[in-house]
Amino acid sequence: MSTASNGDVSLYYARAGAGGGAESIVFVPEAGLGGWSWGWQHAALAGPHEVVVWDLRGTGRSDAPPGPYDLETLVADLEAVLADCEIRKAHLVGCGLGGAIALRAARETNRVETLTLFGTASRGEEFDLEALFAPPDDRAALRDSLEAGLSDEFCEAQPEVCEGIVDWRADGDADREGWEAQVAALEGFDASDWLVEVTQPTRVIHGGADELVAPAAGRSLARGLPRGAFEGLDGAGHLCFVERSRTVNDRIMGFLEARVDDE
Repeated sequence: MSTASNGDVSLYYARAGAGGGAESIVFVPEAGLGGWSWGWQHAALAGPHEVVVWDLRGTGRSDAPPGPYDLETLVADLEAVLADCEIRKAHLVGCGLGGAIALRAARETNRVETLTLFGTASRGEEFDLEALFAPPDDRAALRDSLEAGLSDEFCEAQPEVCEGIVDWRADGDADREGWEAQVAALEGFDASDWLVEVTQPTRVIHGGADELVAPAAGRSLARGLPRGAFEGLDGAGHLCFVERSRTVNDRIMGFLEARVDDE
């Protein structure tokens, strides 16, 4: 187990893949979800790339100081993880709150190479994440809440995968106090006026059946970014990188390869 520190807060992360100057991909999770949520990407991209998955403060094996948290603090946590990994610049991949953290980091630090954002909007009022939360000690609630993050088709076709996700959530998700502390960071969040300052190449990928952040909000976010592009995944839910993992992994790899080819 590896940890980074931001002040007296310990932040858990897992690191794998190529080192020694390889491109570094750092995943920033959705509010309340543990690093398990990026497992499909972590496994697929950890060959040619270095990958880092971490738990936000308030989640899993990271410390959970009293909230509320703000985006400035969560960005500082991200920087602490990057520094501990000796990553000068990273390709950030974020979902929901994690996408907002990545956007803010891209604007305010010099550590961001590219952005890939899932289920992300430019304003806090466009996030409706309540339905995804469930107490980690309530397996029935964890199972039911998956329906808010995944499409009905996926849940019906992949019941064994969903049961595995319930196991991971029970072991690594935030409790109510941690979740509320995290989502508080979205209160007052409005990037509309400063999106033009985020000049990194950005892909906004959105499930067409996302019930937590409307696909229209993702399209609007992409339009506001100088180098933003929108990609929709028809029929997929908020956690589209779980249910369409092969497609998403191919798109992330293609995005990074195209950037290298352009240099």
